[in-house]
Amino acid sequence: MSSSYFPNYDLGSRISGTKLDTGVNFNMPAARLDNIEKSGNASFKDVLSGLVDNLNEQVNAPDNLLKDAMQGNKNVDIHDVMIAMSKSEISVNVATQIVGKVINAYDRVMQISI
Repeated sequence: MSSSYFPNYDLGSRISGTKLDTGVNFNMPAARLDNIEKSGNASFKDVLSGLVDNLNEQVNAPDNLLKDAMQGNKNVDIHDVMIAMSKSEISVNVATQIVGKVINAYDRVMQISI
């Protein structure tokens, strides 16, 4: 076969970078890795309090959205309220499961005889 049959495209130069790129081919930092690397010096207490604050915000979000929808805010739809309620329910379920696992692990550690 001749090489003239296959078109010669420079695909690498035609691909545009996004926030989630790994930065291998493009000279831009990776968004996913930056978030992981920046939190290296956080203490356990800071991480745990941040998770609790995040859970609190997600639990209160449906109430705030419902209040805005009832006041006639055009930017808030009942679908947004329902989505926020589902996210809140999932967050509470995950937090409950995590607390159960932590208590289970603590009980196992306490059963270890020295």
